[in-house]
Amino acid sequence: MIRIGTAGWQYRDWEGIVYPKPRPRGFDPLSYLAGFFDLVEINSSFYGPPQPAASRSWVARVGNHPEFRFTAKLWKGFTHDRNATASDENLFKEGIQPLADAGRLGALLIQFPWSFKNEPENRKYVWQLRDRFADYPLVLEVRHSSWIEPQVLDTLAELGVGLCNIDQPLFHRSVKPTAHSTSGVGYVRLHGRNYKDWFSPKADVRARYDFLYTVDQLEPWVDRIRKISHETRDTYVVTNNHNLGKATVNAFELQALFGKRIHPPPQLVHAYPELEQLAMGSGSR
Repeated sequence: MIRIGTAGWQYRDWEGIVYPKPRPRGFDPLSYLAGFFDLVEINSSFYGPPQPAASRSWVARVGNHPEFRFTAKLWKGFTHDRNATASDENLFKEGIQPLADAGRLGALLIQFPWSFKNEPENRKYVWQLRDRFADYPLVLEVRHSSWIEPQVLDTLAELGVGLCNIDQPLFHRSVKPTAHSTSGVGYVRLHGRNYKDWFSPKADVRARYDFLYTVDQLEPWVDRIRKISHETRDTYVVTNNHNLGKATVNAFELQALFGKRIHPPPQLVHAYPELEQLAMGSGSR
């Protein structure tokens, strides 16, 4: 099962591009996206443990789409700041448990920055996190190429932790595109290739992920995703280039490349006219 979707859904700059403007009465962006995609990655959990009530609400809002799944980022207190307490751990688990109880949690993403290198203390920390969150399907995302070596991949497989395959700007020792699968969960994240702003301290989050893949750039990933899906139970493909709705454009294009007939909303086609021709020809591959 290959699911394709976006990282997050609450972006002000999606108004009038991804979402209609003005919004109709009762409009819900999450339910709206679930009508087009079968996956969304929860970004807000990276910034703090979600409230259980919020998770229950998310489940209810996609209730009409039984195949829809969420993936969630682990709170940065465990990964970037590494100062999370046992109390924080309990709060985070309580927050995502409604997703797991409903059978909607596809994976918990343990994401580390480029500065987190494959060193003995860091490996030990990753294995400890695995034990602490072993009740959930886990996927590790690392950005530094020192992690992509046989011993680490073998250990991930032994522990049942998936490896996130990423597309990112390639600098010194950056992880290159891969098609690894180390558990029953396959995972792909497409961050864009904005070399100018990727490591810039002056760039905001929108600028960093301001990149639109061409279909030609996506096609090699179709082959990688197919390979991953043949070796896993479920594969999640997340477009993280969210600025001005570009993530939704590339998610639709990936759907079309996998042979699905796409019906992007008219305001998105207006902003990105290349979708119109792809929509007309989709479903034929």
